[in-house]
Amino acid sequence: MKRLCLPFVLALCLLLSGCGSGVKKQYEQFSSALVQRDSLSFTARLRAEYEDKTAEFTLKYARDESGQTVTVTEPEIIAGISARIAGDGTALEYDGMILDTGELDAYGLTPMSALPVLVSAMESGHLESFRKEDGLLVLELVPEEHLAVTVWFDEEMRPLKAELVSEGQLRVACAIENWK
Repeated sequence: MKRLCLPFVLALCLLLSGCGSGVKKQYEQFSSALVQRDSLSFTARLRAEYEDKTAEFTLKYARDESGQTVTVTEPEIIAGISARIAGDGTALEYDGMILDTGELDAYGLTPMSALPVLVSAMESGHLESFRKEDGLLVLELVPEEHLAVTVWFDEEMRPLKAELVSEGQLRVACAIENWK
């Protein structure tokens, strides 16, 4: 009986490792295509989790040959404020006014920098693991030691939602729409 089980277990291991390489190749193709794109835009309904409160924003992300821009579309009181995201990316400037959205972690993650961080993770993050959930492909990416990014993709490899976890805590959750 043991002799029959060993070949079955070995065949199952080979089959499962083949599935993993297929997903890895699919992710590599997606990330490579994303890096090579001349432009990218999408909208994200974002929930930012601070230590003592939760804030919600709707943000429009755009990337072209001149760089990355994040524009607030909601809440209405700050709608229309746009920013180019720089390395420190913690504040937005608009007509001399500064809007500080605050940091979500000790590494400078903010609601306004979350979308560029997400795009960067999808372009070059290490594929830590994957799974299927409700028919969607879910990738766990690690772009930096302290950060984990989970992205849910539809069957055409369009991102539908994402979570950014820093230091083991959920910092940003977003629903992604109009991926172009």
